[in-house]
Amino acid sequence: MADRSVAIVGGRVIPITGEPIDGGTVLAENGKIVAVGADVAVPADARIMHAAGSWVLPGFIEAHGHVGVHEEAQGWAGQDTNEMTEPVTAHVRAIDAINPADLGFRDAISGGVLAVNVNPGSGNPIGGQTAALKCWGRTVDEMLLRAPSGMKSALGENPKRVYGEQHKTPSTRLGTAAVIRGALVDAANYLQRLESAQRRPENKRQPVDRDLKLKALGMVLRREIPWRQHCHRADDIATAIRIADEFGYDLVIDHGTEAHLLADILAARGTPVIIGPLLTSRSKVELRNRSIANPGRLASAGVTIAITTDHPVVPIHFLAHQAALAVKEGLDRDTALRALTINPARITGIDDRLGSIEVGKDADLVIWSDDPLDVLSRVEHALVNGTEIYSYEGGEGRFAEPAA
Repeated sequence: MADRSVAIVGGRVIPITGEPIDGGTVLAENGKIVAVGADVAVPADARIMHAAGSWVLPGFIEAHGHVGVHEEAQGWAGQDTNEMTEPVTAHVRAIDAINPADLGFRDAISGGVLAVNVNPGSGNPIGGQTAALKCWGRTVDEMLLRAPSGMKSALGENPKRVYGEQHKTPSTRLGTAAVIRGALVDAANYLQRLESAQRRPENKRQPVDRDLKLKALGMVLRREIPWRQHCHRADDIATAIRIADEFGYDLVIDHGTEAHLLADILAARGTPVIIGPLLTSRSKVELRNRSIANPGRLASAGVTIAITTDHPVVPIHFLAHQAALAVKEGLDRDTALRALTINPARITGIDDRLGSIEVGKDADLVIWSDDPLDVLSRVEHALVNGTEIYSYEGGEGRFAEPAA
């Protein structure tokens, strides 16, 4: 249960969507933020958390990761990222494979990351449904913010390698695009059959057989969820745009290693880019133009960005460090903080609850020892739904136990 009333007082409050407040107070009641400012009246029965000399921010959000489906230190037993038994698996759901006991969730919290959008992997042209959830709870159902929060798709190297090695379609980029188009045409036809059946008089309606794949893809075509397109190279990003224009869905670019080469096009379309991971080697051809300067290049061109670790590719608690290094290479620091908070919240459709310190939003808050973009800063306290779940004292991080 959340503390009925908690007040974080005296810190440098960074609301994200408003100006910083030195010596500010954030008041939460029953798990929600009820007041933010320099002169907030604190109820006599509120729990007081003193934050003088510290920074208070909303919890960071990892917009693209595999926490819980690619478990750490578990080997094959914890590997549930890709269902690579057929190229189109739109019906599989990340939510069904997320293990809340994955060590990555506690690592996330210790790095100030309180929510994550969990994606299936990139082995399939269409990999399945993503889920947005908090990093704290006993079951995924308790942690869940939105599911599905998107449909994962992959272009480029991974699907052509996976199925090429099996001597199946797709084994080329053109084959991958054809598989995606074919599935979307099938979904459009399915929606037409449903609509046609609905238009008939009630006494003459014939039920349309349910198809979980086509139903899920129909959510994309109806623009109920975004299309989460894994792609690195500029030519693959251009293909992603081409297919999105053909079928009229909301496109999000995941990774976008060469997205800066098409930044003007993406900005004009309003297509966001979840860029990263940034702290990796150029381990494959698609990463040839990887650069920590790329987030700044995208943002300066007017592209909305979020930053990703692609956990476990880069450990999730280094999310803030990636942003700090991007600032070093030219990214505006306020934009960097937005790329960790309100931007990923909006991209995943959870900005009504998270991403900024505003009245009415969930009291998912982090008290930092100093500026979180200083790599020497650390998380001192983390709260989810107004309840403290983590504290760092005496050289050791301590977690509460999820409430029964």
